[in-house]
Amino acid sequence: MPSSVSIKRSETSKCRESLKKYCSGDGLDIGFGGDPIVSHAICVDLLKPYARYLDYPQHLHGDAKNLYWFKDCCLNFVYSSHLLEDFEDTGAVLDEWTRVLKVGGVLVLFLPDEKAYREHCRRQGKPPNIHHIHEDFSLEFIKCILKSRSNLEIIHEKFPTEIYNFELVIRKISP
Repeated sequence: MPSSVSIKRSETSKCRESLKKYCSGDGLDIGFGGDPIVSHAICVDLLKPYARYLDYPQHLHGDAKNLYWFKDCCLNFVYSSHLLEDFEDTGAVLDEWTRVLKVGGVLVLFLPDEKAYREHCRRQGKPPNIHHIHEDFSLEFIKCILKSRSNLEIIHEKFPTEIYNFELVIRKISP
């Protein structure tokens, strides 16, 4: 049972009110870091936990690039916060995450705009996250990748939100 006291404020806590409405039915929170977007999400993260926000269990352990636990077109939603920017082949990861979505299912993303994030870090006197692969990672970067995927449509986007982040919700419209 989750405790009511948060040890650290998660990125998901910053967007929950805006994005949880897209996370109904069966779905995943990939890279959940201990604070799932909704309590019924299947929580996926690394083998070794790296954060502790609340006391939610981690259901699956593994690499977010391969959702081998799930067959094609079986989930209503996939949610991820502050993880996609860590992968070199962003398009391949997006393809894997949308592979498991049913037609009508949604990919719900809360991600940093890298330029705004680096500027925020500079103002705070802190180094940026070394795991961020792309200096040009942004809403436009993701939308450019999505242009070649005719089976997906953007149903919600918002930038900026929470200083340096953006929200993006993508619906799968065909297999």
